[in-house]
Amino acid sequence: MSDTPGVTSARATNVLLIVVDQWRADMMPGSPALPIELPNIRRLMREGVTFRNHVTTAVPCGPARASLLTGLYLMNHRAVQNTVPLDRRHFTLAQALRAIGYDPALIGYTTTTPDPRTTSPRDPRFLVLGDLMEGFRSVGAFEPGMDGYFGWVAQKGYALPPNRADIWLPEGEDAVPGATDRPARIPKELSDSAFFTERALTYLKGRNGKPWFLHLGYYRPHPPFVASAPYHALVKPEQVIGPVRAASPEEEGAQHPLLAYYLGAVAQGSFFQRASGLAAEMDEASVRQMRATYCGMLAEIDDCLGTVFSHLDATNQWRDTLVIFTSDHGEQLGDHWLLGKLGYFDESFRIPLIIKDPRAEAEATRGRTLDAFTESVDVMPTILDWLGGEVPRAVDGRSLLPLLEAEQPREWRDAITYEFDFRDVFYSHPETALGLAMDHCSLAVIQDAEAKYVHFAGLPPLFFDLREDPHQFTNRADDPGLASRIKDYAQRLLTHRLRHAERTLTHFRATPHGLEERKPGY
Repeated sequence: MSDTPGVTSARATNVLLIVVDQWRADMMPGSPALPIELPNIRRLMREGVTFRNHVTTAVPCGPARASLLTGLYLMNHRAVQNTVPLDRRHFTLAQALRAIGYDPALIGYTTTTPDPRTTSPRDPRFLVLGDLMEGFRSVGAFEPGMDGYFGWVAQKGYALPPNRADIWLPEGEDAVPGATDRPARIPKELSDSAFFTERALTYLKGRNGKPWFLHLGYYRPHPPFVASAPYHALVKPEQVIGPVRAASPEEEGAQHPLLAYYLGAVAQGSFFQRASGLAAEMDEASVRQMRATYCGMLAEIDDCLGTVFSHLDATNQWRDTLVIFTSDHGEQLGDHWLLGKLGYFDESFRIPLIIKDPRAEAEATRGRTLDAFTESVDVMPTILDWLGGEVPRAVDGRSLLPLLEAEQPREWRDAITYEFDFRDVFYSHPETALGLAMDHCSLAVIQDAEAKYVHFAGLPPLFFDLREDPHQFTNRADDPGLASRIKDYAQRLLTHRLRHAERTLTHFRATPHGLEERKPGY
């Protein structure tokens, strides 16, 4: 029996939740988009299950991580943009883990803004993009302001420049700002990925045989898009696939007002230290070099994960550990003339998900790739189900354990859904530019293998026939010949939202005999 209170498993039940930042789904081993091998990710794929049709249910970072760590859709948790608070009433994964006796450790960040009703307006957490979610114990802080990382770099003896972020400038005084063909000034031994890895090993070596849960976050491949040597040169620009985009930004932007706004607003300076100009102004050669560097950043994370996996092997913990690898969201990487995670294109929402379940019950699916539609809200209930905990009634996701056990769950979803809220925040102002009311700045998507429907609260809808137009260049929403089909997708989306409306207490009722609780089914 475990010596951790509340943990009753006869064996050590450890969970390693790896959450990288901005890693899109097609940049995985075996994909034509990734020209290098990632041996440690490949090992996870070989020993676990890869989910081919997996999406985050919201972007960018804050909303995505809120959904991942509460199991709630954006429509329910309502932390709709970076810097928008997360209501404290929502039960987080960390709190659920504490309820079953775990002390959940976190390395990295969750980009969570606290509920202002629980603290003072002068709370310094309101001065930053986001802080840590309720319930986690930080064992490797990155936020606020990356102080934990920069302090570690200074403690290692590296002389930080006055502007600390300049460690990510390309090496050489003659380097062009925004160039990604040169290495970052910071050596790989002192990169942020190395920092997270060292923090992970420090935590794991201190557990002394006790069961653990570790959220191991990595900042990469998040911008700035620059890699330390030798990772900057692992891939050559001619090895990567060029961007999928219309002939010009103007032609691309004609599709929809929101897309036109972002094409005229997204700056290269958000992705390359000290760069100037718009993302839409990048030529194909620059995009290819950026993608080559991005691949190098993936390789660095893979090497770091190999170090963590080797420790788990050497201490015989690998065989007792549930390992989940995923990302908060994707990255446009120049597709549709865009950079970042925004809008409604697949590149921003499709993300990797690999689950390595060491139980004998999962033996039949080991090494398989599944086509089932899965969403980021499924991760929380999967972890709780695996640990024998209770999944809160409010959770929108479903446990993936039946799929890992080669079972077909009842009424599994027949489409994926995701949302994006584009109200003004301090660094982006689409609401003002488009002349919309704040609460009209949202979209919701329903998508299957056949088609994709995008509904806006205050702008025209979009409809794409994915069989004929997989990259979503032609909006068919006004095609009278598709009116019936479009109506079907719109109704399916409405039905989905009705079925997932907030339901924390809807299974209780008062009766003449007292409080009654019903067990909902699918």
